[in-house]
Amino acid sequence: MPAGNFWKYGPAVGVGVIVGAVGAVLLSRGSIDLKKSCATLLSCGMDVKDRAAAMVESAKENIDVLAAEAGNEQSRRKARDQAS
Repeated sequence: MPAGNFWKYGPAVGVGVIVGAVGAVLLSRGSIDLKKSCATLLSCGMDVKDRAAAMVESAKENIDVLAAEAGNEQSRRKARDQAS
């Protein structure tokens, strides 16, 4: 990896290694219920996905409304220009 990319990718790789090591230690001790933890994590991920989809849908609706208003304004402006 070139030296210029270290500060771009290095911190993320370091955090990943640390999280992986902590996870491996916790799993080896058996102190967490992996199945329940994974189900909870996936559930939270699904919630985030649903919220993101709702935000995207709202943005699409707002863009459609703005495009319709812009089309109406353009039509009014053209009609006004032709009348004068």
